Amino acid sequence: MKQKLGCCGFPVARDKYYQYFDVVELQRTFYQPPELLTIQKLREGSPPGFEFTLKAWQLITHPPTSPTYRKLRLPISQNAKKNYGFFKATDEILSAWARIDEISQVLRTKVIVFQCPASFTPTQENKKNMGRFFRSIKRRDYTFCWEPRGEWTDREVECLCKELDLVHCVDPFKSEPTYGKIRYFRLHGIGGYHYRYTESDLRNLKAEGFKAPQVYYMFNNVYMFEDAKRFQVIME
Repeated sequence: MKQKLGCCGFPVARDKYYQYFDVVELQRTFYQPPELLTIQKLREGSPPGFEFTLKAWQLITHPPTSPTYRKLRLPISQNAKKNYGFFKATDEILSAWARIDEISQVLRTKVIVFQCPASFTPTQENKKNMGRFFRSIKRRDYTFCWEPRGEWTDREVECLCKELDLVHCVDPFKSEPTYGKIRYFRLHGIGGYHYRYTESDLRNLKAEGFKAPQVYYMFNNVYMFEDAKRFQVIME
């Protein structure tokens, strides 16, 4: 069984982070992807074998009404706002994917996470948009992880993941993954980001990982660095 442990973003200086972990999930690519020169320097400055997973750009998954767009530096006209988010088959979204694909190639990324807002509900239109999007883009050798939120049932998520070859990304303290060749856990904190995981929590998390041949444990709470280090000791 292959296990990967890290954080969602760099909670400490990169040199310090590299001393402990061999994977990180980039968050900047969700808000505003950096320039390729910055990405190249990031890749060159990381240790051999270090892995970068990343979150797909919010332009693909989130509508402009999302508060996360406050961190977007790309100007969007009022008329163009309808062309963003919810996997719509628009030139704007395909262009956003091309940017993520380009970055992923530089970083040699294996896993890309598509996190959706709760407003992305299980309507037929949204399901069709997802299907068109994932069938139209180059998959290369990526593993696509989908983190739905809101009203989706397990059955609906499972069917879409099977149909589109996606991994159901979850917080294992909130729900069980329904489908996927790997497990990709994003640990947001039990009840909120300010939660500090107990030793009992972490031992239960370790037991959850034995259910799949490859598992990513990505901490995303306020105490992510400390909790991930404590979990690392328990894993060893």
